[in-house]
Amino acid sequence: MARFHVPHNRRPRRAARPAVAAALTGAAVLLSAPAAHAEVVDVNYQCKTPIGNKGAVSPIDIKGTPSGGGYKLVMSFQKGVSSSPVELGKGAMKPSAVIELGGADSGTVPVTGPPNDRAIPANTPIKISDLSGTYTPKASGKVTFTAGKLTIKALGTTTTCTPDNSPKPSLSLDVKGGSGSSGGASGGASGSGASGGASGGGQLPQTGPADSAVALGTFGGTVLLAGAAGALWLSRRRAA
Repeated sequence: MARFHVPHNRRPRRAARPAVAAALTGAAVLLSAPAAHAEVVDVNYQCKTPIGNKGAVSPIDIKGTPSGGGYKLVMSFQKGVSSSPVELGKGAMKPSAVIELGGADSGTVPVTGPPNDRAIPANTPIKISDLSGTYTPKASGKVTFTAGKLTIKALGTTTTCTPDNSPKPSLSLDVKGGSGSSGGASGGASGSGASGGASGGGQLPQTGPADSAVALGTFGGTVLLAGAAGALWLSRRRAA
């Protein structure tokens, strides 16, 4: 009578199943990483100039990108907020501002920009260059970033512009105080801001940035799934 041999090397396939489940779980964890939020916000600036008060609304974009133990912040103005009765020659105007912190952290972050790279005609809205600075988290949690006071120095005069409409935050980040940065910035807001670090630069722009978290999660998930597939293939090879 012919004897049938029952193979006993099928069990490795069962062992591969937990590896696949673990890979899928890892991918889900990476894809569910908290994303930051950024948007362009209209800020109504009221400016006190040497020749009187002026006002203008400018869409403001703030981006944040991870940098060392903190974030590089870039504040972009999409419209001019003031003007000069005389022409401002190249390099005659120097802008700076503060970004107000809220949520889990408090205080302000100073940001500065380069002088104007070309002459600004008289009675023409002054386009502010991108302003940048560094934020180092002091607390952990969700931190918001809102446009604050703008200062313009030109020809020995100083113009201060203060938000008058209690603007909402342009950027929010999930951070970890004292232990490096966590999360990332994301764009996707309506309008086209000047290039910066990454909500934005960034960005952590970056612009930037929830997309980076998703991309990282997707990449990590791909690596884990590829590893699980390799383990399953080896198990089948041994079973064969």
